[in-house]
Amino acid sequence: METVTQTPTSAADERVRPNPWMRAGRWIAFLLVAGLIALLAWGVVKANNGPVNSGLAPDFTLTTFDGRVITLSQLRGQVVVVNFWASWCVPCRQEADYLERTWRQYQDRGVVFIGVNWVDTDKEARVFLDEFGITYINGPDLGTRIAQAYRIRGIPETFFVDKAGQLRAMKIGPFAPPELENRIDELLKEQ
Repeated sequence: METVTQTPTSAADERVRPNPWMRAGRWIAFLLVAGLIALLAWGVVKANNGPVNSGLAPDFTLTTFDGRVITLSQLRGQVVVVNFWASWCVPCRQEADYLERTWRQYQDRGVVFIGVNWVDTDKEARVFLDEFGITYINGPDLGTRIAQAYRIRGIPETFFVDKAGQLRAMKIGPFAPPELENRIDELLKEQ
């Protein structure tokens, strides 16, 4: 019988050669994680930009609670007040009477108010409008598309659009007299 002696193998001989598919899988996983991180960073930056407050007002079309279709860009030549609200919002309730009174005061002077109902039920929104006797244009923001275009942070949030369709001011929170009148009068004076 012959005796076979094994010689110790070197560490290099014991290394397993990596499978090329494993190497490709690692790169794919790395790229996916890097892409996800970049996407999250972009979202954080966009969210931190805050509401739109200058430039051309984002255009939108709103179907009102009474079935009319209103497009912001078709209101050029008029001052437009866009107010985001909800029936469950306590500060929205605080400013509701004031918004309606101001609308009635300016409705024949080239001023349009648009109420954009945000994340609410149709029934509750209509009860709110009836409770406060709201007569200016109002409709639901289906899919929150309008709110996303304006990058609202909460409600109430109000945007002032001049006669040329430019955003001129915005406010987060409820209004108190004479804030609305002061803003509207400034915009009406402009040619």
